[in-house]
Amino acid sequence: MIDWQEIFIPSHSVLETVVRGTMIYIMLFLILRFLLKRQTGVIGVADLLVIVLIADASQNAMASEYKSVTEGIVLVLTIVFWNYAIDWLGFHFPAFQRLTRPPPLLLIENGKMLPRNMRQEMITTEELNSQLREQGIEHCSEVKRAYIEGDGTISVIRKDKEDVGGKTESMKGAL
Repeated sequence: MIDWQEIFIPSHSVLETVVRGTMIYIMLFLILRFLLKRQTGVIGVADLLVIVLIADASQNAMASEYKSVTEGIVLVLTIVFWNYAIDWLGFHFPAFQRLTRPPPLLLIENGKMLPRNMRQEMITTEELNSQLREQGIEHCSEVKRAYIEGDGTISVIRKDKEDVGGKTESMKGAL
């Protein structure tokens, strides 16, 4: 026999569910933003976070960790709301955008690696050289500038023909 009241009537306060969802989202967003920027690859930190949280929240609602489906739906909607709100704030307020979309960090300038910036992102010389080789660059002396972007990709701008005898172009590769 189906207990319809248990399926649709929340067993926890809806406000408590919203507060829990908000706290978890913000905590995980900050952890991923400041500690795991490189490991996220080409999808955004917020996108990855939303996928993981929605999967977990949905699983809890489906596996009856919550007494009602309503609690799971409220939690998923809370997570989606915060993802949208943070994207909206980052789009409309440049100061907030610095939190949501970190600026590129210079790794190579005029053919010289910048050890301080590489250390900041924990990128070894071997890792950076590997990324350069994947983009057809044999030595960092061929590079005018290279940046690690906010999404973890490495953008490379080659030196002009006169500088190294190569082509001028911009390339991207995932780290």
